[in-house]
This record gives sequence, structure tokens and C-alpha cells, in this order.
Amino acid sequence: MIIIKTEHEIEKMQKAADLLIAVHKALREKIVPGVTTMELDRFVEKFITDRGGHPEQKGYQGYPYSICASVNDEICHGFPTDTPLREGDLLTVDMVVNIGGYLADSAWSYAVGEVSEETKKLMDVTKECLYRGIEKVRPGARLGDIGNAIQSHAEANGFSVVRDFVGHGIGKNMHEDPQVLHYGKPDRGLRLQEGMVFTIEPMINAGDWPIRMDKNGWTARTKDGSLSCQYEHTLAVTRDGVVVLTEQGE
Repeated sequence: MIIIKTEHEIEKMQKAADLLIAVHKALREKIVPGVTTMELDRFVEKFITDRGGHPEQKGYQGYPYSICASVNDEICHGFPTDTPLREGDLLTVDMVVNIGGYLADSAWSYAVGEVSEETKKLMDVTKECLYRGIEKVRPGARLGDIGNAIQSHAEANGFSVVRDFVGHGIGKNMHEDPQVLHYGKPDRGLRLQEGMVFTIEPMINAGDWPIRMDKNGWTARTKDGSLSCQYEHTLAVTRDGVVVLTEQGE
């Protein structure tokens, strides 16, 4: 069941999103060669709790950390570790903030030091995929329009779209209806309506899209060992189009 949000509820979600934006911006200075993702996890937890929020991922279905920290071939749900990040790594940090019972969710990818041209292109195209999907959001549009815009752009650049993980509705719960596929055909699927709030979070691989799972039961990797990148926003469908709640700006 899709839960339509009121303007008041979306305002409450924006407060959570504002804190999420702030922590992502703070991470920009922290993600350097030599830092560990476990150190980043501790930094994020303190940053959020010191400002009256709660890192919603911690404890969710037993997940033990405040962030997902996915490095290089890790697609999503990477566990923070004590292994230092290296020059040229690609890191995706995904987190969910709860303030007053309302949530916001955003993943962002970061270059660790200087990265290769291949990595830069993957990051650029993945971010473009996210925003091409967002451009399709308006009342009366269909979920397939979003997925098709993302898939078309990724594949035109020689990359692939992960099929196993999707965007999702969000509000008081981390995962609500609808599911938002990042591939598909236009003019197919559920029609969007004002008050829907969901994430778009394409995971784009430099190689092929099939995955393999780590023994921890959480972390997904590219089956062929290629790089993977992800960007994610929480957004609300409005009367006139869309508002991106987690937009970072400059």
C-alpha cells in the first residue's frame, strides 16, 4: 500500500533530509586515503546523534552499523571495516536519518584521492542517471519512465544497471511501497501522484549487472569484479513536479 504524505509530513521529512545533507557534506573532508570506513561510521553516528537525529540503519533487521560503506566492486550494503581506504578507491556511503519518527535516505559516491578516468566516467554517468530519472517525476508519469531514462543513459555509455536492488517509498518506515526499478520501458507501471515520497538510487556497474553476495548476508558485489557506483535521493511528488528533499547543492 502506498502511503500518501501530507505537506506537513513532507516538511518533517525535510528536517531529516537537512541533517542527512549536512552529514554528507561533512564527509567530503573526511574521505581521504588512509581513513577507515569504521572511522567514518563512528563519525557519522556522532554527527547525527549530536544534532538530535538517529542513524536509522543501525539495528535495522540486525544491521550493525550507522552507514553502509561500499568500496570499489561492492554494490551496496558494504560493512565498515578497519582497512584504510587507498588512493583511487571508489566509496559509496549510504545512510538513513530519523528525526521525530520521519526518515530521509541518501547514498553518495566519493572519489578517494585521485581516481582513474574510468572511475570518473562511471561516477559522472551514475549521477546523470539519477537526475535523468528525477526529471521524469511528476503527477501522471509512470514508474517505467524513470527506469527507462536511467537504463537508456547507462547502457548508452557502456555501463549496466543492477537489477536486484530498487528504490522505494519512504516516510515513517525505511521501506514502503512503491518499488522503483532503475530499468524498464516507458509508459509502463504505476502512475505517480502528488504526495508520493520515494527514493531513486541507481546502482551502475562498469561491467555486467549480475551480483554475488558476501557471507555476511548483506553486502552485494559485482559478479565480474567490476566497479560499481551509486547515487540516491529522497524526493516528493508535488502538484507541479518534484522536490528533491536530499539535494546537496554546492
